[in-house]
Amino acid sequence: MKKDENIFIDNMEFQVSISSETIQARIREIGKEISEEYKGKVPIMIGVLNGGVLFMADLIRTLTVDCEMDFIKISSYGNQRVSSGEITMIKDFSADLHGRDIIVVEDIVDSGLSIQYLKRRILNMKPSSLKFVALLTKKGAAKVDLTIDYVGFDIENKFVIGYGLDYKQLKRNVNAIYQLVE
Repeated sequence: MKKDENIFIDNMEFQVSISSETIQARIREIGKEISEEYKGKVPIMIGVLNGGVLFMADLIRTLTVDCEMDFIKISSYGNQRVSSGEITMIKDFSADLHGRDIIVVEDIVDSGLSIQYLKRRILNMKPSSLKFVALLTKKGAAKVDLTIDYVGFDIENKFVIGYGLDYKQLKRNVNAIYQLVE
């Protein structure tokens, strides 16, 4: 695929919304912020599978502090373009989170229901601290009051794919964020 070429899936057209270069520059900025805040600490970075893997991999490589990694897999989408609102646990944490500094790494926050679920679940484990980082947040889509501590980009409330985000498990591997052309 040529750079900045539109993508077509199931008769839907997607165009570049955020370039790979812009994404990587913002990730370096977030990594610097996290590194400064966590000097002398070893946070556990918890990636939310599957979408958060690419973002987390790139983010932890920018950190100048040590960190541990763990993953959780939940679902609220299935193969749909909008969240069902129901959270299903697919893979739980492996690490003991008690007394630890936790940073949850999410690809996108829209309704906020997944973040709310994770926050409740993690706080029950009595961590020392809990923060959230999201590559994308959708303006005006939140159904719950929440705080994302580190945000890559605020985007319009439109369907996006690429850089870990998928449609029916496809196009996670493209390096930019593509927005549905309506």
